[in-house]
Amino acid sequence: MYIKAAEEKDIAPGGMKAVALSGREIVLCNYGGTFYAVERACGHAKARLERGALTGWILTCPLHFAQFDVRSGSALSGPAPKAPESAHPDPADPALATKDLKTWPVKTENGSIFVDLQ
Repeated sequence: MYIKAAEEKDIAPGGMKAVALSGREIVLCNYGGTFYAVERACGHAKARLERGALTGWILTCPLHFAQFDVRSGSALSGPAPKAPESAHPDPADPALATKDLKTWPVKTENGSIFVDLQ
């Protein structure tokens, strides 16, 4: 069931807006006039993603710079590690683990954005 989440005019291209719908915290992302809905908390350390940057379809977390594809929720890169003792940090290090973001279907109608939470 689609629920009205926002107005298209409230989210400029390249912009994001956090909304709460039926107890879920979601970030709406405007990539070139197409809207996407992803979970608000980063898949690494739960940072608020709307405070990050949306560059094209890549959402970068403001806390440790993990990156996600807003179209699919896929984690593209883990967080930037602390300065390593070695020149090559181990990507299997649990401190660098990042899970994909949950996404929801979005449709627009008459200037409004609707999200399907099912």
